[in-house]
Amino acid sequence: MSDKAIETLLAEDRRYPAPEDFAAQANAKSDIYDIPFEEFWEREGRERVTWFEPFTSLLEWELPYAKWYLGGKINVSYNCLDRHVEAGLGERVAYLWEGEPEGERSSLTYAELLAQVVRMANVLKELGVGKGTRVAIYLGMVTELPIAMLACTRLGAPNTVVFGGFSADSLADRSNDMGCEVLITQDEAWRRGSTVPLKLTADEAMAAAPGIRACLVVERTGNEVPMQAGRDHWLHNFEVPDDPATCPPEPMDAEDLLFLMYTSGTTAKPKGIAHTTGGYLVGAATTHRYVFDLKPETDVYWCAADIGWITGHSYIVYGPLCNGATSVMYEGTPDFPDKDRWWEIVERYGVTILYTAPTAIRAHMKWGPEFAEQHDLSSLRLLGSVGEPINPEAWVWYREHIGGDRLPVVDTWWQTETGMILITPLPGVTTLKPGSATRPFPGVDAAVVDDQGEEVGPGGGGYLVLRRPWPAMTRGIFGDDERYRTTYWERFPGMYFAGDGARIDEDGDFWLLGRVDDVMNVSGHRISTIEVESALVDHTSVAEAAVCGRADQLTGQAIVAFVTLKGGQEGSVEMLEELRDHVAMKIGPIAKPANIVFTPELPKTRSGKIMRRLLRDVAEDRPLGDTTTLADPAVVAEIADRAVAQPAED
Repeated sequence: MSDKAIETLLAEDRRYPAPEDFAAQANAKSDIYDIPFEEFWEREGRERVTWFEPFTSLLEWELPYAKWYLGGKINVSYNCLDRHVEAGLGERVAYLWEGEPEGERSSLTYAELLAQVVRMANVLKELGVGKGTRVAIYLGMVTELPIAMLACTRLGAPNTVVFGGFSADSLADRSNDMGCEVLITQDEAWRRGSTVPLKLTADEAMAAAPGIRACLVVERTGNEVPMQAGRDHWLHNFEVPDDPATCPPEPMDAEDLLFLMYTSGTTAKPKGIAHTTGGYLVGAATTHRYVFDLKPETDVYWCAADIGWITGHSYIVYGPLCNGATSVMYEGTPDFPDKDRWWEIVERYGVTILYTAPTAIRAHMKWGPEFAEQHDLSSLRLLGSVGEPINPEAWVWYREHIGGDRLPVVDTWWQTETGMILITPLPGVTTLKPGSATRPFPGVDAAVVDDQGEEVGPGGGGYLVLRRPWPAMTRGIFGDDERYRTTYWERFPGMYFAGDGARIDEDGDFWLLGRVDDVMNVSGHRISTIEVESALVDHTSVAEAAVCGRADQLTGQAIVAFVTLKGGQEGSVEMLEELRDHVAMKIGPIAKPANIVFTPELPKTRSGKIMRRLLRDVAEDRPLGDTTTLADPAVVAEIADRAVAQPAED
């Protein structure tokens, strides 16, 4: 019986030191880790943003609540727009926008973006929005989405962005929980060549959210949608000024609520993660500058996420605009109309920095490198990964086929709750290791502990905790203090528990092992799903794998693997045995899957995350749980059929 919190068995010894030419020009130098915690965040608070009134105190920490930059008055819209225009940067492009239908493209300079934000803010004022009014935003990846967010921040109106793929129930639940009075949506969105009826969904949601008294509608497709007189208003019908003088930015306290980001919980009640103004903006802008080595004068930066998630908030809207960056925004999917769409975008706009998710990288692995090879990707100088932990083979594929085997890859760990990147390489400083997020960001105190909250030694697996506050950290779960305390602070007193497993290697670098819920107990050995998945993806025929445990009378739990092969290959008994032996070779016989189910697709949310919960339902032959957030619900039924047809190994 193992006494380790989580055993770690997978070895990865490839190393990529920082290239000398990159290190010579990097924003971060090695001495950044030597700056004391308070000094670092005080400096960044003064240099990274502009205050209407300077903060008088850096931090007040009354566990589990932090207050940062106390006494400071600030406005996010001003920091993202006005100050750049005032500095003579109004003609710099803020967004290069690409619609999903081919040929639909536009750009917005900082001056143009400021004018549109002021115009929308003036429209919202006509609808009764002011400081403290709560607004729900339900839009696709159109430029009106960041415009709406910044218009709200200009007025001091807290908002919640609801991902455009969510249902009417999800939109209503979030709007009711926050107490939203106004909803901003669009007629329809584009997805894979078809229209998505956002306004119709919003109508259904508003029927269940009586607090919403006004709905502002953006025209996207131009198709007819129902409009309720007195409640619904077309944005383009308003005649209001766009001169910044007509709508000056509202001075906000550093700790005023900026937005809520709802994340899934174990109960039906929405979990609204609260982020405030000053500390969040400093954290997002600081990490964006150092982690991506941003050179705003020359870089074209593309975070290929959706703004409906925290990644899009921090690293498409607030961080990049605060830093004066030029960003790409893309409305559609990576495979429409063909699987080279992303690489076409990189080539067209000369993208220099690309930040995306491991699931997207593995999808491109499955499709094959030939789609990237059709395009000139030489403009790229830095690659980033965000979301669940990245398999070492996916990391190496990303570097080799997208980065020409020459670019740094920054694998970042953070959460909705953290608001900003917390564990990450710093390009130009860090020796990179495929699959490792390496070191805590300067000023961040992370550790890996056992069941008793004691630090585990090098090589040991355990629970990832944070022992010190950071500026962008959540200020709680909206309206539910008890849930906040029990979810994040009860397991290990005095420490924030992230819910993830991790290990620290002999160099002090962190390796994320996925959610603790996804750790399997096989014959007393606590094994991370991530390590078994990484071993499977290490095989040359495997594009993607997801692993879960199922009940087993002999071993407690048995490992079930769901595997997608490259190039449309079909599974076979021979491949099944080959993969089981491969896992045994990479990790050990204890980790050999009892079942392998070959499937052309894995069940994923519309944001690209694998829904292991549903795979556990399939593995245990249980009725399927909620599938409403799946990109393609039919995938799970097909996997269940294949699982029945592929019985367990002896």
